[in-house]
Amino acid sequence: MGVNRHVNPALRLFSVLVGSFLIAPVLVVVPLSFTDKDSFEFPPRGWSLHYYERFFTDPAWREPLLASLRVAVMVTLMATIIGTLASFAITRSRRRGVAVLQGFLLAPMIVPNVIVALAIYTAFLRWGLVGTVEGLVLAHVVLALPFVVITVSAGLRTLDPRLERAAASLGASPLATFRLVTLPLIAPGVMSGAVFAFVTSFDEAVISLYLQSPHLRTLPVQMFTSVTSDVDPTIAAGSTVILVVTTALILLPDFLKRRAPQ
Repeated sequence: MGVNRHVNPALRLFSVLVGSFLIAPVLVVVPLSFTDKDSFEFPPRGWSLHYYERFFTDPAWREPLLASLRVAVMVTLMATIIGTLASFAITRSRRRGVAVLQGFLLAPMIVPNVIVALAIYTAFLRWGLVGTVEGLVLAHVVLALPFVVITVSAGLRTLDPRLERAAASLGASPLATFRLVTLPLIAPGVMSGAVFAFVTSFDEAVISLYLQSPHLRTLPVQMFTSVTSDVDPTIAAGSTVILVVTTALILLPDFLKRRAPQ
């Protein structure tokens, strides 16, 4: 049965209006970031790139940005590798404890971040990981793992197992089968999970507030500190950068999928 692609114009208009209503408050920060004043003014009367220059050159903003990027890259690598392996265990194993493992890995997505942050802070304080890059990376990996597990598991469940059996019957080793057959077929799921892991780490503020130190502060923590202590339009420039980066990364897998040959 074919899918009816004709959408009611009224429904389409309603969807556009609702989407615009939800997105409009977020987009307000974009024009605010180009103001030439020392305070927030909407709409801006004058335009300037001063606060973007300050965002990328002032150590108070540049260092947290670089710290967030370093942590996010390490989290992406670790979460993607661990999450992919865990997804194989969940989808291929027939043991009874698989459901428990899946629930354990997905728990950070369900439990409120404040509770997760408090638990991690209590444990890391005892282990001496508070205020360290290692501790921050491990904490962010906990939050990013569910996204990798969900996307990779979905790809593995839709994978035709006959393809792997065919490769094995032709003499391919398990490692070669994974590298040449399985991994290319689940690559979209792995890439989507990596993108969500990066965005999750780069945008995480609650746990980072608990694990920060005078020498380790991420960009979301710096933004939170700035908005609670003074009125600095630099935060609008930082918010715009985060908005553009996260939006581009989230749309990247879909763009690559459309460009890939069918």
